[in-house]
Order: sequence, then structure tokens, then C-alpha cells
Amino acid sequence: MSQTPINVTYSLEEVLKEINNKLDKMDAKFEAKFQEMDTKFESKFEKVETKLEKIETRLTNLEVGQTALKSNVENLQETVRDIKTVQNTLVQEVSDLKEAKSLIIPIIVAVVTAFLTLLVRLIPNFSI
Repeated sequence: MSQTPINVTYSLEEVLKEINNKLDKMDAKFEAKFQEMDTKFESKFEKVETKLEKIETRLTNLEVGQTALKSNVENLQETVRDIKTVQNTLVQEVSDLKEAKSLIIPIIVAVVTAFLTLLVRLIPNFSI
């Protein structure tokens, strides 16, 4: 077998230019893809940033609401304390009234008895 020599019909300069052109095309494609990805990432980043700002605003509103609720709860606790104090006072006063009521009946009986006794003594000929 004999080998036949291979003839190259292209010059080295043409081959290098062709390789360079292909590399330039590939570079342009990569650059376009990178630009497209960069644009997409920017868009996504802006959306995420907007959502984070909304979340931050909502969190701030929640904190303000929580402070207002805390104040309302403290006011309610103070009101409940006042109501308990008034209730205890009323219970004590009712208890005092019950004690006074239990004393009033014997006093009335004593007064009526004394009055009747006085009437009986004033009328000399009264017999029962």
C-alpha cells in the first residue's frame, strides 16, 4: 500500500481567518446569551426587590398594629382592675346592707314593742 500525499488547497491564512470568524460568531452568540440572562436576572431581581419592599411595608404596618393592640390590651387590663375594685366595693357594701337589714328588724320590733307597752300603760283600764 502506498500512501498518496494529501494536497491542501487552502492557505494557512484562510484557515486561520475561518477559525477566527467562527470564534467571533460563537463569542457574539455567548455575548447575546449572557446579555439575555443578565436582563432576565435584572427583571427577576427587581420583582424580588419589589416584593421585599411590600413585605417590609406590611411588617411595619403589623408592628404599628401590634403596638396599638398592646396599648388597647393594657387599657382593658386597667379597666378590668377598676371593675374588680368596684365589684369588691359593691360586694362589701351589699354585705354591710345585709348586716344593717338584720339589725333593722330587731330595732323595729323593739320600737313597736316599746310603743305598744307605752300604750298599754297609758290606758289604765285596758285588759287583754
